[in-house]
Amino acid sequence: MKYNRLFLLVALMLCFVTKSFSQKGNFRISNGIGIIGGITQFDIDTDNFNTKSSNGFMGGLMATVDIPLRWYNVSFGMQLSENAIEISGRPDLVSTQEAFVEYKMFAAQVAMLLHVKVIPNHFTIDFGPMLQYNGRLEFKDKNQEGYYINNYTNLSAQDITNISQFNFNGALGASLGIKNFKMKAQYVYGLTNILKKLEGQDIDTVGGDSRFKGNQTMLVLGAVLSF
Repeated sequence: MKYNRLFLLVALMLCFVTKSFSQKGNFRISNGIGIIGGITQFDIDTDNFNTKSSNGFMGGLMATVDIPLRWYNVSFGMQLSENAIEISGRPDLVSTQEAFVEYKMFAAQVAMLLHVKVIPNHFTIDFGPMLQYNGRLEFKDKNQEGYYINNYTNLSAQDITNISQFNFNGALGASLGIKNFKMKAQYVYGLTNILKKLEGQDIDTVGGDSRFKGNQTMLVLGAVLSF
């Protein structure tokens, strides 16, 4: 997967937020950099398939603009993740045996978040928009490439891998800790249809809905180390 443009964007952003201080009236604005790491739980909210959420991992960087006398901070960041999801299927076309097909998905997300200072330096409520570029769904087990997806007659597990790769999300979460180290919980909801691209594919939708609609959901539990 090519993340070159996203890496360039974050690199340019971080050039403006390296350790520095500026004065504006009575406000001292301090900029810092944070390293993020954690685990994810990913799913797609859809009526087309029966899905089961699964665990993955993420890591990234964030640049924070801290204004001590304001009720909020602002951060800009990028995180890379490998997420997993299971979709109900069957090993053969006429099989009645249910087997969940395991997929993984790599994603890069660029976010701008507002951090409401509930308890300054210790507890914040975090929310904001997030732009995502993700790859196709990939099989965790190559032996499942010949499986078929339930809710459809002839739809193969391979047919649904080419999902939409550019998506727009909303993020809501909280951070708790001390000034330079915080635990972080975040819920990400896809505001765009991550399955939309499937409608333009030449795939067999007999037995099910030919219109595909799905919104990703992702729960992130992790930590942030700030400098």
